[in-house]
Amino acid sequence: MPECWDGEHDIETPYGLLHVVIRGSPKGNRPAILTYHDVGLNHKLCFNTFFNFEDMQEITKHFVVCHVDAPGQQVGASQFPQGYQFPSMEQLAAMLPSVVQHFGFKYIIGIGVGAGAYVLAKFALIFPDLVEGLVLMNIDPNGKGWIDWAATKLSGLTSTLPDTVLSHLFSQEELVSNTELVQSYRQQIGNVVNQANLQLFWNMYNSRRDLDINRPGTVPNAKTLRCPVMLVVGDNAPAEDGVVECNSKLDPTTTTFLKMADSGGLPQVTQPGKLTEAFKYFLQGMGYSKYASSVPRPGTGGQEGLSSLGA
Repeated sequence: MPECWDGEHDIETPYGLLHVVIRGSPKGNRPAILTYHDVGLNHKLCFNTFFNFEDMQEITKHFVVCHVDAPGQQVGASQFPQGYQFPSMEQLAAMLPSVVQHFGFKYIIGIGVGAGAYVLAKFALIFPDLVEGLVLMNIDPNGKGWIDWAATKLSGLTSTLPDTVLSHLFSQEELVSNTELVQSYRQQIGNVVNQANLQLFWNMYNSRRDLDINRPGTVPNAKTLRCPVMLVVGDNAPAEDGVVECNSKLDPTTTTFLKMADSGGLPQVTQPGKLTEAFKYFLQGMGYSKYASSVPRPGTGGQEGLSSLGA
């Protein structure tokens, strides 16, 4: 087993190649932190701000980090050939065991956003023994009916693909204000991600099925996520209703729900400090306190409670 796989890898899976980037090396029996980005983004656009944040780096130096790019979404990806069938959301989840096995990870802590959160939740439902915990941002557990699909198709006729995707990523307030962040992401989504490949991922995400989870005791044979889960959404984010509904379908004894004020649609980009603090508490709750202890900032007197994060 190599000491360090730092860098880029293309992993063969039953549904095609998967581009992953490894940071660091395996640390004993600790789980790998595995990320999955939202539609319209790739691991860099989705997670760089968060993982480059100083306090987050204090945590990640104790774990190996594995960033997964959905097929064809990585920087410099070749365009898929005409007629290529993009994997379904279920198949995207079923590609992940190949990654886990390739690197010999015993289990993972997943961090997913939007479409990536859906994929990781699906992965945890199919392969519960491989997942120790999940941070799910902007997750929508509901499938898309044909009316939703038709509406998406229609908006695609009147808007450019980057603008259609922006309305999934950002709050109405951010879009109307046309913030610097929105402008930057509009430009990067249009230039960095292959547009034909993105369209395929977007279409597949918008034809997803229900995640099919229910809180234990609410319906016969209810199945839900068995691992600890931290749900995160920004106030007034487009995903807010979906995340609230997801919260109602999870086991309340193992679920933390963090609604972040003043963070817009992408809390990991706009509020990396608050999210890092919440992630520390999440890791501590799973028994990783010594790898996630807070360093008191000058003048703060130590840790802040989750309540101060807008939870």
